[in-house]
Amino acid sequence: MGLTLQERRRRAKSRQASIIERMSSEIALLDELAWRGLLFQHTEGLAQHLSSGSVTAYCGFDPTAPSLHVGNLVPVMGLRHLQRAGHRPIAIVGGATGMIGDPSGKSAERTLQSLDVIAENARLIGGQLERFLEFDGPQAARMFNNLEWLGGMGILDFLRTTGKHFTVNYMLAKDSVKSRLDDGISYTEFTYMLLQAHDYAELHNRFGVTLQIGGSDQWGNMTAGLELIRRTNGAEAHVFTCPLVTTASGQKFGKSEAGAVYLDAARTSPYRFYQFWLGADDRDVVRWLKLFTFLTRDEIGALEAATELRPEQREAQRALADDMTARVHGRDVLRTVDDISRVLFGKGDPRELAEETLRAMAGEVPFAEVDAPADGAPIDALDLVVSTGLAKSRGDAKRLVEQGGVSVNGEKVSMADRTVPSERWLAGRHLLVKKGSRDWGLVRVR
Repeated sequence: MGLTLQERRRRAKSRQASIIERMSSEIALLDELAWRGLLFQHTEGLAQHLSSGSVTAYCGFDPTAPSLHVGNLVPVMGLRHLQRAGHRPIAIVGGATGMIGDPSGKSAERTLQSLDVIAENARLIGGQLERFLEFDGPQAARMFNNLEWLGGMGILDFLRTTGKHFTVNYMLAKDSVKSRLDDGISYTEFTYMLLQAHDYAELHNRFGVTLQIGGSDQWGNMTAGLELIRRTNGAEAHVFTCPLVTTASGQKFGKSEAGAVYLDAARTSPYRFYQFWLGADDRDVVRWLKLFTFLTRDEIGALEAATELRPEQREAQRALADDMTARVHGRDVLRTVDDISRVLFGKGDPRELAEETLRAMAGEVPFAEVDAPADGAPIDALDLVVSTGLAKSRGDAKRLVEQGGVSVNGEKVSMADRTVPSERWLAGRHLLVKKGSRDWGLVRVR
């Protein structure tokens, strides 16, 4: 028996309400991304597309280095917000495109790297992405290396399936190419956008990917993918870009005095990683909380108010440093770097430091190892100051001690009382030396 007119109307009204609800939800998602500073530009109709159901989105990462740096986290956070909203993320590590090099934002040709180096970089970056995306559950993320489909593809096949859909005029109009025409661009890098377009089309065909995320400098490459999907499948697809972040002073985000800030602990130590975020300018910290954490609007608003009322307490910076360090390096490492920070900034007792913490500190301050004195004699503080390089000679060290400028394990030393017996050594036979108010050195007794 068919449905009554009243029942058909009720169901139609229910479907309409469901569509309106999904639309409102996806408009709210884009509003949230915009509020957080993650949305720079997007294709028309993206909100409607996201409201159609669970969308599969991807972002590519270039394995020309063995680690992501903090600037790479902007599109990663975009992917994660989409996942939290019920969409499916795919991360592509460009084992194939990394062999070519993206000309976007570059003024000169990249140095080509070996296959082995690129493969190892791709493996390491894949592990770092797992700290941000969820790889379990109904919207589980997936990760692929585009060498899987590009590595075995012959040049003739590539030209017939992808190259024939793009005119040279179309490619020359892209900013990534135009910006290099005066100085010259190789055919290798000129074809990069076609490889990226092929990735999008391949992912569309294999996994139903209909959204790509990338930096704002990738707009030209990304829209080439839309063009290829339209020409080969007649299908709808979308892109959205994230802004390229700079500091309030105009410096490129993710740069410190020592260079780029990496996620790999071997390239940027967890302590220096923590200090990067802790050192955020008051003008930047709220913006970075929105970009790189999942704190709510109310939580960020409270930290913004605290920055205005009590800037010297750096509550927002501490929340940012804690959140990022815990996510990238783990909560145990966060506790270690927090202990180091408290002592080095005069807010902790060195005698409470664990041996593991002191070993970590050895990479952050001048460090030396010395032999234990014969017959169990105490160690002379003058030798500690010289061995760590805080003074050039025992004479210089003596003058510092006489001026009251030397502490060992948190206690001031004098010329009359400058030796440190073994019972006052720190965990793991360590001694922490301080010169003045901010210069430190660490000694381990062998």
